[in-house]
Amino acid sequence: MNIGEWTTYWTISEWMIRVVMLPVIVMRKERPATCLAWLTVVFFAPVPGLLLYLLLGENRLGRRRLEVRKSRWAKLESVNAPTVGSHYVSDSYASDSSEIWGEPSPADTDDHSTDVTLPTGVMKKAELAPEVQPLSDLAFRLTGWPYTTANQVSFLCDPLLTIDRLVAEIDSAIDHVHLLYFIFRDDEVGRRVADALIRATQRGVQCRVLVDAVGSRHMLKHLAGHLRDAGVEVCPALPVRLYRIPFARLDLRNHRKLAIIDGRVAYTGSQNIVEPTYGQRRAGPWHDITARIVGPSVPHLQLLFLEDWFHETGQWLDEPRYFPPTEEGGDTILQLLPSGPDMPTELFQDLLVKAIFLAQRRVILTSPYFVPDEPLTMALRLAAFRGVQVDLVLPLRTDHPLVDAAGEFHWRRLSQHGVQVHFFREGLLHAKTLTIDDRLGLFGSANYDIRSFHLNFEVNLLIYSPKAVQDLQELQIRYLSASAPLTAEREKSLSTMRKLAIHLAKLLSPLL
Repeated sequence: MNIGEWTTYWTISEWMIRVVMLPVIVMRKERPATCLAWLTVVFFAPVPGLLLYLLLGENRLGRRRLEVRKSRWAKLESVNAPTVGSHYVSDSYASDSSEIWGEPSPADTDDHSTDVTLPTGVMKKAELAPEVQPLSDLAFRLTGWPYTTANQVSFLCDPLLTIDRLVAEIDSAIDHVHLLYFIFRDDEVGRRVADALIRATQRGVQCRVLVDAVGSRHMLKHLAGHLRDAGVEVCPALPVRLYRIPFARLDLRNHRKLAIIDGRVAYTGSQNIVEPTYGQRRAGPWHDITARIVGPSVPHLQLLFLEDWFHETGQWLDEPRYFPPTEEGGDTILQLLPSGPDMPTELFQDLLVKAIFLAQRRVILTSPYFVPDEPLTMALRLAAFRGVQVDLVLPLRTDHPLVDAAGEFHWRRLSQHGVQVHFFREGLLHAKTLTIDDRLGLFGSANYDIRSFHLNFEVNLLIYSPKAVQDLQELQIRYLSASAPLTAEREKSLSTMRKLAIHLAKLLSPLL
């Protein structure tokens, strides 16, 4: 066969891929931006585009995994755990929860407003500020998780100090330690935590570690074996297996960061178990925020870990030891916001938009990767138009050049509409935070990008108490003071090649 015939067959095959994939993508992608992005990739590079679509195009967890996740609430009935999802939480929640979870509504009774039993630590509606009540209602309707009161929250922003505190907590554990992290690296920090887990196991403490199969792949190859030999249970989350390409998408990741010790204290936020100099060659040291939580929100975080553990191992831990009586005495109101591809689509994004619409004076948002879609962009733009001061704090550079280019399109566009953009100069700002005025805060593992909105399993917390919101805002102000504002020179000075790179990257925004 000569070169001319090969060229003909290749051209025909490319057009067959385009013709076949056109209806597939159009019919299966609900979001127009994502649909157009995939069509662009397939039409310009049919063969690579087809392979990418098979690997990454479908939001699939696999049939077995979906069946397990759909049955989770039935399993919760046997657990000595907080009531979430399928239980009535307040008057207004009752009718909404019946629509979501399929339970009979008490709306037909005359006295349900006084007989509703609230789970331990859950506030009555009147105790929430009226302006944030609609957001709390929406969060419950979308996720099924109620807000809790009397939590003690302290924010940690020094990564090594955070590890010191975590190691000390593990060393004080008497019953169990549960860790869930996207990155658990086999470095000095990772080995410190591993040694603490081994010491705990030798004392008879049950230790379980769940890590993302991709983010912690090096740890799973080396350090995990050492931990297992010592009696620590280590399990990979969402393992990548090429033979499952037709059945499950490969880049769905568990991006959560979570530690629970004895069911009494929890750590969650943006920090992984890794040295802060991780990736320093390009972006500089990482800067994170982790919250130490004691109170009624700890059982909720415990339940989230147990759910993820069950989905990966089939082991349902329904012993009362994992839900001891909670220690109250704090003054912080929290609401858990888990998100992932198995939950209602776009719920995290919906809540962000709703929160920003509540702003009256100031919005501060920090994120390492900022690739928003149109609803979040619109909410920030409209807030600036209303006269709200909107501060967007981003790292000067990250460890993902393509994401940098796509993000630049979005922050440049927002800056033209009054959003004040700042660039953190002391490394990779990895903290994912949002504060609205001085009355509402949000922090956790989710970036403000499309991947976190639609693909990753994430955990975030809403804060409704002014004091805790102010504590979080003080950390944001520190990041602002270490940042340089977008200058007119940088806003206007772009080479032709950089402009082309930015606009090409923006086409891939829905896929990043």
